[in-house]
Amino acid sequence: MSVKIRLARGGAKKRPYYSIVVADVRSPRDGRFIEKIGTYNPMLPRDHPDRITLKEDRAKHWLSVGALPTDRVARFFGIKGVAEMPAYRENPKKSQPKAKAQERLKAQQEAAAAATEGSGEAEAASA
Repeated sequence: MSVKIRLARGGAKKRPYYSIVVADVRSPRDGRFIEKIGTYNPMLPRDHPDRITLKEDRAKHWLSVGALPTDRVARFFGIKGVAEMPAYRENPKKSQPKAKAQERLKAQQEAAAAATEGSGEAEAASA
């Protein structure tokens, strides 16, 4: 049986509240779970002590028997000191402009360079 530590959503519409639960991977997100080990309230400020509550001893137990936390829960464990903070995953290519936009930008830079060269030569000839 494969077990994950994940978030189960609760709360009202546009007012989310999550439970940190240990559940079988085959069970639905908000459905059946084995144990509730904490809560997460994203509506509170980041520095508020009740934003993330966690039963640290139970979290360590489930990690020791092989439960895998989701990415978000792994970050919570890193914040609380239960496990080491996961490496920040960054996708630098995602933020770059697409190919056509890069070509237009390159053409604009070349045109600007040619214009500055031309004005520099005209100043040198007049002097």
